[in-house]
Amino acid sequence: MPNSSKQTELLQGTLNMLILQVLSRGKANGYEIAKQIEERSGDALIVDHGSLYPALRRLEANDWISAQWETSPTNRKARYYSLTPEGRTRIEWERSRWTATRIAIERVMGNA
Repeated sequence: MPNSSKQTELLQGTLNMLILQVLSRGKANGYEIAKQIEERSGDALIVDHGSLYPALRRLEANDWISAQWETSPTNRKARYYSLTPEGRTRIEWERSRWTATRIAIERVMGNA
């Protein structure tokens, strides 16, 4: 039976793409990244912090993002993430892959 909630779990593999997309608009800390994904999706996508921070570490290990400690607007130390040149290349690849996947799914579902 389908879940009646408006909130949707992120499809496997999409969290990296969403994080990179948020960071393509400027640096952000983890809380801000999660909040932007939730707000831009109309609160349909909820980012679990247990998934967010391991994803940020993976993206940093791949050299797609970099991080540095800064003071947040609430006067707390926070790690702020930003895209590296490799990350900018990666988000373009992710966008192309997502478009192709979306078109293929729409074909299967009979919407295209």
